Amino acid sequence: MKTVQPTLLIACVVSLLALTVSAYAQETKQSGKVKQEKKAPVYDKSVPKATFSGIRYGEHERHVLDFWKAPSDKPTPLVFVIHGGGWKGGSKERIDRFVDTAALLKEGISVVAINYRLIPLSEVVEPPVKAPLHDAARALQFVRSKASQWNIDKTRIGAAGGSAGACSSLWLLYHDDWAEPGSADPVSRESTRLSCVAVKAPQTTLDPQQMKAWTPNSRYGGHAFGKRNFAEFLAQRKEILPWIAEHSPYALVTAGDPPSALFYNSAPAIGKNQKDPTHTSNFGVKLQERCEEFGVECEVVYPGANGIVHATPTEYLIATLKVGATALHE
Repeated sequence: MKTVQPTLLIACVVSLLALTVSAYAQETKQSGKVKQEKKAPVYDKSVPKATFSGIRYGEHERHVLDFWKAPSDKPTPLVFVIHGGGWKGGSKERIDRFVDTAALLKEGISVVAINYRLIPLSEVVEPPVKAPLHDAARALQFVRSKASQWNIDKTRIGAAGGSAGACSSLWLLYHDDWAEPGSADPVSRESTRLSCVAVKAPQTTLDPQQMKAWTPNSRYGGHAFGKRNFAEFLAQRKEILPWIAEHSPYALVTAGDPPSALFYNSAPAIGKNQKDPTHTSNFGVKLQERCEEFGVECEVVYPGANGIVHATPTEYLIATLKVGATALHE
């Protein structure tokens, strides 16, 4: 029986590896693409280092939040930031897109930024949008449960965010309180009510019929209810009307609700196609009309708008939260 010499075997292995590397290099050169590991999200350089990072408020891997504590001898107001991304992507590290964290801290306002379950990770939840919305409510309750430790004034908490995170913020603003005073869970006893909201480009309804009437080329929202596209969403609207009513800020507005400010990048044009129908200010002016019916304050800011008082969400939050404690809506 012949035996293979070790030297010969090593030479063969080396040759095989060289051929493999060469083939991969050639393929990469031809495709022009190099596979890279996905980098973990990081905060913009303008965002100060958080006081506490990666604090868990639930069991899911995305049930985490970061907290910035404003220096103060007295309990501080707090801004609760919910990132955007269509409830399908994004992270808390996007905070600089929605508020100026450093400016808020300088004014004595603490800040929280949360992650939440994304719709692609919420297949067992019906409707899928329930996961990110209920996560936001739970995170808010968790933050309130830390009020004494983190020096937070529970009665002065405002929310901020963009796009889907802005819609989540408005949902919290108008929804009835989720607090369960008799619960054995101390977090569940806390309120989910907000003092105010200042958000960028929110969708204010998840009703496809309303969207189509306001903006004919609407195409957003079906995924929130497990629908494959907007056509299917619209066709099956009647079957899911209870879900739509439960999760649309527009449908939840009632007298006595706290104030809000909505910021958009373009002027409204009701009944006309929009360049960006998912973030059109048509959403804003229609919510404002609804709020006016109930005597609820709602500022809508866009280029060319009359009587602009606050140019940014940060300006609005500082002005509103520093006025004094706002009684929670009962």
